[in-house]
Amino acid sequence: MRLLAMITCILLIACKADPKSKYPKLDLMEYGFPLEIYAPEGAEVTKSDLGVMSDITIKGDDGYYVQIFGSDATVVDVKSVAKNQLQDVKGTPFFSKVVEEYDDGFVFEKKIDDRINYDFRLVKILGDKEYIYQTGLVGTYTEEQVKDMMDAVR
Repeated sequence: MRLLAMITCILLIACKADPKSKYPKLDLMEYGFPLEIYAPEGAEVTKSDLGVMSDITIKGDDGYYVQIFGSDATVVDVKSVAKNQLQDVKGTPFFSKVVEEYDDGFVFEKKIDDRINYDFRLVKILGDKEYIYQTGLVGTYTEEQVKDMMDAVR
């Protein structure tokens, strides 16, 4: 009986919905970014040109809100750019801790008073372009939402 319960628990954990199977693929080439991500059906995509960089935001249902900044790459080493992003984030007043860290990015916790919020950074370099992914600037996200968004754009 214990074995059956343990197998059931393992299956439930393993069957957690993968964002890539939950969302359809979204090609961002029409917005000038040679990227494909997974996003909710009917997600709203907007692009802003900020001079030295471009910004695409993808906003969908269920708290999905991803922002991607694209600019000329100054360094072609993903690890180095991710490390610089981490240093920048650690220097912000609301940074609390790193939840998970990878070669190409990280998930982190922010604490504002007693409120906890989560965010991520993911770095991709394609040719001479650098793309930095993160959660949308407005909103409160759970750790699970942030990890799902990161998985969906990875």
